[in-house]
Amino acid sequence: MLQPTDKIALFMEGHLNSDYGKMGFGVLRYSKNEIVAVVDTQHAGSSLETITGIAHSAPIVPSLEKALEKGANVLVLGIAPSGGRIPENWFELIEQALKAGMSLVNGLHDLLGERFQGMCTKEKQWIWDVRVPQTTPPIATAKAATLSNHRILFVGTDMAAGKMTAGLELYRWAQDQKINIGFVATGQIGITLTGQGIPLDAFKVDLACGAVEEAVLSHGEKEWIIVEGQGSLLHPGSTATLPLMRGSCPTHLILCHRAEKTHLKFPEHIKIPSLKEFIHLNEQLVTVCGTYPGAKVAGIALNTSALSEAEALQMIEKIERETGCPTTDVVRYGCYKIGQALQ
Repeated sequence: MLQPTDKIALFMEGHLNSDYGKMGFGVLRYSKNEIVAVVDTQHAGSSLETITGIAHSAPIVPSLEKALEKGANVLVLGIAPSGGRIPENWFELIEQALKAGMSLVNGLHDLLGERFQGMCTKEKQWIWDVRVPQTTPPIATAKAATLSNHRILFVGTDMAAGKMTAGLELYRWAQDQKINIGFVATGQIGITLTGQGIPLDAFKVDLACGAVEEAVLSHGEKEWIIVEGQGSLLHPGSTATLPLMRGSCPTHLILCHRAEKTHLKFPEHIKIPSLKEFIHLNEQLVTVCGTYPGAKVAGIALNTSALSEAEALQMIEKIERETGCPTTDVVRYGCYKIGQALQ
């Protein structure tokens, strides 16, 4: 995993203003490592903050050579293409990085360790395939329900609705409040940032609940446990929400939603129902009509990045009025409202 002294070059070619760049955006927002360069020929020389809206001063450079000149010793693949597959035209850059002595962080489904490990010839050089499960978990048995803490699961109306971002924002807020809190990373970005967690979508379906349960129990002494959300009950290609519910036996849910969306990004023909209906669905599923411990949506984390300030505030007020749930954009306005509801 990343060491505190590692200096990152972030590969973002062509996706600095795309949802496919979410791995890189997460690293830019939350990594404790120094990011010395972002590699993207399309935006080289431009302001990173202007393009992404993320307050970061790392220069955008046109090549890996320029990143090496800045002192980078780790290349992080910051793009998550559809299907999580590595495009063929990336391999030349990957080989170039490894030959230069760089280590590599790969969060995609295609694994690079077996193919390129022989090129790691320098001392302390490595390839980290983040989506490789480190354990074979037992079948889940709802042990998490016996814990007496807050287990806060993030759920969403769509795939890239801000579940990880909202979870990390709340985690950071709770740390500032001196709350004894743990974070269960369940995707490649969270694992990369925290150095631990479970690549949920790499587990067989029957083992996924057990993997979540094991990870939650490892934080059993914490007052709050943030469980990073994945997928959506609405999405026909996603099965991730149910094992997260079963494995974590949450006490609270935080609903994440992109404020401007009325339909899924893909497939576009699927309409997002009223948030009040969707909240009811999630609450019924998580409790199995009362068989499991009761859990309610404690707040709504709204992504208002596509809205103006006035539009954002108006939308927050509208959704809060319609659902009765504390609502805010945790990136834009902070976590105080949701944090207070949880306390």
